[in-house]
Amino acid sequence: MLKKIGRLFVIKTRFEACLIIYALAVGAMARGLAYLDQYPGFGGQLLMAACSGAVFLAGAKIFDCLRYEQAARASEPADA
Repeated sequence: MLKKIGRLFVIKTRFEACLIIYALAVGAMARGLAYLDQYPGFGGQLLMAACSGAVFLAGAKIFDCLRYEQAARASEPADA
């Protein structure tokens, strides 16, 4: 039963990865806007840029890992 629930939290396709990256971006931009309110000026802009940069790094890592896992699955011998 736990394996079935665990499979819900595994990213299997690029579409699922895009949805997760979109959700990360929405949250990061909301946090970035809060930083702009709390720290007006260059400091807030720098923190907002860091928030958006983190999404780019996370998205790239998700896509790389997804490509690696798909290649590993394709190279496995099929069990008959």
